[in-house]
Amino acid sequence: MKKTIIAVLSAASLLYACCDRKQDKQSNEENMNTTLTLTQEWDKTFPQSDRVDHRKVTFHNRYGIELAADMYIPQNAEGRLPAIAVSGPFGAVKEQSSGLYAQHMAERGFLALAFDPSFTGESGGEPRRMASPDINTEDFLAAVDYLSTQACVDPDRIGIIGICGFGGMAVNAAAIDPRIKATVASTMYDMSKVNAEGYFGSEDTQEQRMEKRRAIAAQRTADYKSGTYKRAGGVVDPLPDDAPWFVKDYHAYYKTSRGYHQRSGNSTDGWNIIGCQSFLNQPLLAWAQEIESPVLLVHGEKAHSRYFSEYAFERMTGQHVEGVSAREGNKELYIIPGASHVDLYDDEAGLIPYDKIEDFFKTAFR
Repeated sequence: MKKTIIAVLSAASLLYACCDRKQDKQSNEENMNTTLTLTQEWDKTFPQSDRVDHRKVTFHNRYGIELAADMYIPQNAEGRLPAIAVSGPFGAVKEQSSGLYAQHMAERGFLALAFDPSFTGESGGEPRRMASPDINTEDFLAAVDYLSTQACVDPDRIGIIGICGFGGMAVNAAAIDPRIKATVASTMYDMSKVNAEGYFGSEDTQEQRMEKRRAIAAQRTADYKSGTYKRAGGVVDPLPDDAPWFVKDYHAYYKTSRGYHQRSGNSTDGWNIIGCQSFLNQPLLAWAQEIESPVLLVHGEKAHSRYFSEYAFERMTGQHVEGVSAREGNKELYIIPGASHVDLYDDEAGLIPYDKIEDFFKTAFR
């Protein structure tokens, strides 16, 4: 028994060493990473699994921004593993939904990396709380860079999961980078579409868009004069009596012990008001129809945001659907009966289809 325990510990140590190994070919000039302050204690909004090893890692994107991530590794894993990079929701941090998804995938045999996007959480980038369709898509590609160069990862079996607003960024990343062999977008938002058109197309006129542009331009001037960036505020708190039900849903997650985290913009004071400016003019799904790899869009039947996944499915396949699951080639829209948007953030309702996601990736990686 003692020899068995020592062998298992040795194997785990070897796997850690492989996953942490610096690339010999990377020169000092190429290594743009700076030192980040990373919290080492477990500060997630979900319990730690006893079937998964966990550690903090960092990597940099092509803009030289260093990103912080939690790496989840199946215990007693051997050889090169399939890997998945996870991020989102928009305005959340890796200690919330993305870490939960990553840990579940590691329990199922994948090496999983949950990362904070640029300008948020423990990741680098100044000023804080800015968003960009380009840089945030690049964050996924940087995660693939990192995973592709780890000795314990099979570079031909790398996928990504984007949650909520990072679902749109994940689909965009898949359209850019053929190293991404499979993509899951869960309870997806298309941040370009909602910024340019409002919810359900309620602000979809040239004048309404111009009004937003004028307001953001004025805020930029005010911010420059003051030397600070005014925050938009996170999820509203306290809730007004007439708050839409989906705002109440967000509040129940981000503003309570269920999902609150001090580094999460949604839990605290939100994005900078000008933080999402570039989404107005840069459609994320412009080239979604050219994605060759498998894509799984997961959404709740009762989610206010379901139409974003339906739109993405139509962009990729040309097939229009509403409220039903559909498949066209290697693209699938999977609708979960009775589920709301936030039901797919955590395990509270027990509706996240982890079995479905596991099977999707394992099939795609064959």
